[in-house]
Amino acid sequence: MNSRSAASIAPRLVAAIALGSALALGTTGCTFITHQATTNPYPASDGVPIDETGGDVIARNVFIVTTEDGEIGSLVGAFINEGDKTTTVDIDVADEQLTLRVPSAERVSLGAEEMPLRIENLGVKPGATVEVLVISGDGEAVPAQVPVLDGSLPQYADLVPAAEPLDAAS
Repeated sequence: MNSRSAASIAPRLVAAIALGSALALGTTGCTFITHQATTNPYPASDGVPIDETGGDVIARNVFIVTTEDGEIGSLVGAFINEGDKTTTVDIDVADEQLTLRVPSAERVSLGAEEMPLRIENLGVKPGATVEVLVISGDGEAVPAQVPVLDGSLPQYADLVPAAEPLDAAS
């Protein structure tokens, strides 16, 4: 009787192991085939990075804060010079060209440490995006779609441009 009970236990044991393995694989197998969003780097901010400037300057957290009607905007962002000489950066936005000087191996933070660059006749309402081209060298710069925000968030309220430039106000 011992040999018979051992013979009847073996198939059940094999079946239990197979079922347990299938269950374990079924419940954990999704991690092998499912894309994990946490492995993707992304800018944890409201602005966008601009890496393709054609030169040594890159930009981080670039966005525009505008008035409710979207006519006047302030360009905000950090421009970092990774080169060994001061670089002039040309920024094209809404048919306007703005110029910024960035010292070698330094960062210029518009809206934080420096006044944001004023954009007249922006014509883009908050919630949209606008094409911005940052050119810092002789290479090819790639346009970026930059978000346009308003001052409804407290951290951006001070960045909304005044109706008149600050130097024109009396």
